[in-house]
Amino acid sequence: MSLCLISAGATKTLAIAAFTLVWTHSIEKIDWQEDWRVTPRGLELVEARVKGSGAGMEPPPEARLVNGWFQWQPKPVPRPEVVLGNSGLAGEWRLCRGGKCRTLSDILGHPVGVHTTTMRACDQPVPR
Repeated sequence: MSLCLISAGATKTLAIAAFTLVWTHSIEKIDWQEDWRVTPRGLELVEARVKGSGAGMEPPPEARLVNGWFQWQPKPVPRPEVVLGNSGLAGEWRLCRGGKCRTLSDILGHPVGVHTTTMRACDQPVPR
């Protein structure tokens, strides 16, 4: 499987089946992490983690505190695409795999800025 990233007219294909998406909350300034899987049915969120709570980022009731992170496993619902916004107030989205993280700007080869980035399984038809 491959992950496609689309932003500001550029598309980048990554030959990966799983990745972690990381960002910093614009108000609380704490990290949020999500583990995703690329499947034939689309993208599936496997696990989410947040380092704290507040300002609209409260973990759900089923979250458990593990090594300083609230973590939980949402029901894996395939999504044809995930659109990432960028406020410009908290740094960039980072995509991690194998313990190494890169910003979306670095991966796409141009500054993402305030443009949205769409993630989808490359083999999936583009939603209309």
